[in-house]
Amino acid sequence: MLSEVLSKETCAKCRFCCSFRRKSLWETPLLSEEFVKTHPVGFKGAPVKYIFMTGDGFPYAQTDLSGLYKSDDPEEEVPCPFLDPDRGCILPENEKPFDCKIWPLRIMRMPEGELKVCLTPTCPAINRLDIDVMKKLVQSGLGDRIREEAGKYPYMIKDYRDGFVILE
Repeated sequence: MLSEVLSKETCAKCRFCCSFRRKSLWETPLLSEEFVKTHPVGFKGAPVKYIFMTGDGFPYAQTDLSGLYKSDDPEEEVPCPFLDPDRGCILPENEKPFDCKIWPLRIMRMPEGELKVCLTPTCPAINRLDIDVMKKLVQSGLGDRIREEAGKYPYMIKDYRDGFVILE
């Protein structure tokens, strides 16, 4: 979805979005029930643990990475269970979670309740681009696609956090 501004090669070399600091677990992708049922194992057949939740009447899940950390350090990182360290994501493109497809974009609920497409301030590749490039991408239809998906899966809407760049 971001191929107009970000090459797959750049993402494959970086993989920043595919590892999670303990302090950033809220950023792990939100997953549909269907995804969880069809993906019980990750890289090299390792079982994937999930945390199940319900939001806005919809069941969903997140990968449970808590047992993978070796310390209490909030900066320690662990990879997504679907990340092959040599080849990147092992999921076929049509099976990747929507959160992964649009990262570093997020749909966020502003304090006054309005929904906005925002940019995660931590993506190394996107942060090298002029912000107007991302604004144009969102305004050229990607923002509508993200809103449509959020309408079907409202659990993917995250509360706004300071530092995220509002793109619309």
